[in-house]
Amino acid sequence: MSRKLMIIIAVAAIVAGGAIWFLFLRGPATPPVYSVAIVAKHPHDPRAFTQGLFFHQGSLYEGTGQVGQSGIRKTDPATGAVQTEQPLAPPNFGEGITLWKDKIYQVTWQNQAGFIYNLSDFALVDSFSYPGEGWGLTQDGKQLILSDGSPTIRFLNPDTRAVVRTIQVTAGGCPVEELNELEWVDGKIYANIWQTDLIARIDPATGIVESFLEVGPLGPETADPDAVANGIAWDAQGKRLFVTGKLWPETYEVRQGDSIPATEEAKKITSCKR
Repeated sequence: MSRKLMIIIAVAAIVAGGAIWFLFLRGPATPPVYSVAIVAKHPHDPRAFTQGLFFHQGSLYEGTGQVGQSGIRKTDPATGAVQTEQPLAPPNFGEGITLWKDKIYQVTWQNQAGFIYNLSDFALVDSFSYPGEGWGLTQDGKQLILSDGSPTIRFLNPDTRAVVRTIQVTAGGCPVEELNELEWVDGKIYANIWQTDLIARIDPATGIVESFLEVGPLGPETADPDAVANGIAWDAQGKRLFVTGKLWPETYEVRQGDSIPATEEAKKITSCKR
């Protein structure tokens, strides 16, 4: 085989490999964007700096942030009334929460500290540490799932908190930064993207964003830059999805609506400019 022919074959193989990656691994240029349809809306404490949310046996459990205002609380979804609460002492800044067996796990922003509470009475029973920041927290029935504001999502052993594996979240081949509150919904990871109106639906095996939910129309009319969408809870038995935000006066029960044209935020994320 001549040297020239070998070069041609090698170049063709590289081009073909790149095409395969682009078509099958990179994912679509912009994942589908869907609206949300409101099924019901309920009162939510407009002072709550919502950082984490989950649903369990008829109640919503919420983790709140800000130093001196952080904590966990159990609320009645219909009225927003607080039934049980536990403050988190300064200097901790509370972030995501999730349920593991009969315990509530909570992470903090930059304190590299996590806390474990009894579900029954919110008594603090243990603490743990981890490297880096803590943003969102959920679980898939086997492992804890942690976001830290980067495109990396960590899967942790619930007992030791050791990292089992990680995924890199991408949309249209672009890394997705500032992944915040997380929720496990029917085998997928739902994630608020901080300072956007988008919830990303992520394949937990590949990290690829399969679609976005546009929740902007739900938010309050306010100039407060902190009042962003952040809070996703899934009622697995009733197949109900709840969403809210930091300092929002309402929590919404929603379902996926119609496909809509890609928003400017979605286009920006999938053009690698975020």
